Amino acid sequence: MEMLQLYYFRTVAKLEHMSKAAEEIRIAQPALSKTIARLEEDLGVPLFERKGRNIKLNSFGKVFLKKVEMALGALEEGRKEIEDLAGMEQRRVFLSTSTHKCFSDIIGSFLSKHPDVKLQISQATTQEKVKQLRNREIDFCITFPPLEEEGIKGKSFLTEEILLAVPSTHQFANRKSIHLHELADDSFINIKEGNPFRAMTDSFCKEAGFTPNIVCEVDELSAISHFLRTGIGVAFLPETFFEDNNPPFQLVHIDKPVYQRTYQIAWLEDRYLSKAACTFRDYVVDYFNES
Repeated sequence: MEMLQLYYFRTVAKLEHMSKAAEEIRIAQPALSKTIARLEEDLGVPLFERKGRNIKLNSFGKVFLKKVEMALGALEEGRKEIEDLAGMEQRRVFLSTSTHKCFSDIIGSFLSKHPDVKLQISQATTQEKVKQLRNREIDFCITFPPLEEEGIKGKSFLTEEILLAVPSTHQFANRKSIHLHELADDSFINIKEGNPFRAMTDSFCKEAGFTPNIVCEVDELSAISHFLRTGIGVAFLPETFFEDNNPPFQLVHIDKPVYQRTYQIAWLEDRYLSKAACTFRDYVVDYFNES
């Protein structure tokens, strides 16, 4: 069994299409087919179900793919560790997160102090972040609520209060705090369903005994402030969202209970992390602890 066979098998297994796999690997399809056939001959079992031009992993293939992923992942991490120890580390950190002001601030601060480190950042849902971690595509993800997944470790680094934003003409505009159940008859502006923030705030309302009347849904928190100015509804917003000390709406604290969310930086427990990656993780945690 050769390493090249394993790399080729992984590509074919993920795409389940011989021509597309050959194109991605940049070899002729007949050569790829022969390589997979030799691998199956070595193993003594077929790894794919073949129906015309279509191929699909069978039960043998699914079991073997898991082991191949582990083997190739371990070899890749071994290479990175050796490069790190030898001083050849590229000093690149792969991070998956969501759009948020406090993260852009800390990333800018980190890069100004560590200009030799390169950050590659992507946006993803919570489920996608977990998949990226397990596939070893990223070093870290930033998420809320904290992940509780087997094999994934994390450190919480920021807990922020969730406030209620109301138009300046709203009946509660002059209040410093409210009980959430007082908003049962109000109209709400919120993030679209599927976003963790929406799920969290919906649960707040459920705990308070009502289902929010959502009159406007947006893709980003930043869009909420524009609709608040129109006076069509109220909205939940996190305290770190505000850059302007005098926003064009009123902020009201929610009492009994005080609503909060906690962010976590998470990584795959058995993944080798470079010195640059560890430096970034420690910087994130220390940054907010010292704030």
